[in-house]
Amino acid sequence: MASAPPRISSLDVLRGLAVLGILVVNIQSFALVSAARTNPTLQGDLGGANWWIWLGTYVMFDGKFISLFALLFGASITLLVDRRGGRLDVGATAIHLRRMAILLVLGLLHAHVLWYGDWLVLLAVSGAVAFLYHDLPPRRLLAAGVGVYGIGSLIWLVIAWWVSRWAPDVAAELTTHLTPSPDAIAWEVTRYRSGWLEQMAHRVPTALRYETYYLATRGLWQMTGLMLIGMALLRLGVLTAARSLAFYAIMAVSGFAAGLPLVVYGVSRSVSSGWAADQYLGVDSQLNYWGGLLMTMGWIGSVMLLVRLRARMRPLASIGRLALTNYLLQTVICTTIFYGHGFGLFARIERVGQIAIVLAIWALQLVLSVCWLRRFDQGPVEWVWRCLAYGRLVSIRRPRFTVTEEESSG
Repeated sequence: MASAPPRISSLDVLRGLAVLGILVVNIQSFALVSAARTNPTLQGDLGGANWWIWLGTYVMFDGKFISLFALLFGASITLLVDRRGGRLDVGATAIHLRRMAILLVLGLLHAHVLWYGDWLVLLAVSGAVAFLYHDLPPRRLLAAGVGVYGIGSLIWLVIAWWVSRWAPDVAAELTTHLTPSPDAIAWEVTRYRSGWLEQMAHRVPTALRYETYYLATRGLWQMTGLMLIGMALLRLGVLTAARSLAFYAIMAVSGFAAGLPLVVYGVSRSVSSGWAADQYLGVDSQLNYWGGLLMTMGWIGSVMLLVRLRARMRPLASIGRLALTNYLLQTVICTTIFYGHGFGLFARIERVGQIAIVLAIWALQLVLSVCWLRRFDQGPVEWVWRCLAYGRLVSIRRPRFTVTEEESSG
C-alpha cells in the first residue's frame, strides 16, 4: 500500500501550544466567578504574585490562543480542499458540514452539561461559514479574513456608542455583567459549590448568552475571520515552517512589538477606570482584540522559528494530535476539582494555586498523549467524531504508514 502524505508536524505543534495556552486562561473561569477573568478585583487576593499571574495571563494568553486555534481550524479546511486538487465534490462537502454539525452538538453538550465557557459551538458555526470561501486565492483570503474580523470590532464599537447615549438601562445591565454585586457573586459561588443540578441555574443562561448574543455580535465574525486568515497563512507556507528563519524572526518580533503595547495600554486604562463597563466595551477590549491578533502572529513566528531550528517539539505535537480530546479532558479535570459535584474548591484557590494546577494538568496531558499515540493514531474523541462524520467505523489503531493531516486532524 502506498504511503499517504505525511502529517504537517508544525500544525500539530501549534495546535498543542494552543490547547495548553487556552487552559491558562480558562482556569480562571473554572476556579472563580465568571466576571473575575476580566475584572480581577472581584474575587481573590491581588497582591504580589497573584497580580502578576493575572496580568501575565491577560496580556500574553487571553484571546491569543483561542485565536491560534481558530487559525488552525481554518488551515485544516484548506488541507481538506487542497488535497482534493482544489475542488470538492458533493460527498466531501457533505462530510465537512456533517463534521461541523457533530462538533456543534458536542459543543452544546459541553457547554450545557459541563462548562459554560465552551468554544466548540463558535468554531462549528464559523467553520461552516468559512468553508464557503475555500476557493479564494491566498491574498484575497487574507484581506477577507481581516475584514470579517474587523466587523466584530465595529459591531462592539457601535453597541458601545449606542448604549452610552441611548440605552442607560442596557448600560446598567452590562455593568452588572462586568462588575456584579456582592450578592450576585455570592449566589454564583453557592451554585458552583453545590451539586450538578444546582449549577444549571448559572451554567445554562450563561452558555446561551455566549451562543446567541456573543455569537452574533462578535464570536461569529472573530472566528470566521481568523479561519480565513488561517487558510491564507497555510497556502502562503507560513504555518508549515516553509518560510525562512529571517521571515519567522521578523514575524515574531514585529507581532509582539506591535501587539504588546496595545494590550498593555488597554489593561492600564481598565485599571485606572476601575473596569468601567462602557470604557471596556468601547476601547479597552478593542485594544486586546487587535493587539491580541498581532501577538498571535508573534506566537506563530516564535514557534515556527523553533521548528525551523529543529528544537525538540515532538511532545508538544503529541498534545496537538489529540487537541479535541485534551481540550475536553481539561474541562472534566477542572470541573471535578472546583465544582461541588467534585472536590468543591470553587473560589477557594488563589491564582498562584491555579497556575500550579495548570502545570500539573499540562504534565498529565503530555504523558497521556505520548503514551496514547504509541498504540493509537488519534484521540478517542477525534475517532468518534471521524466515525460519525464518515458514517462508518474507521480504525483507531496506529497504522504502518503515516496518516494525512486531513484525515486525522479533525
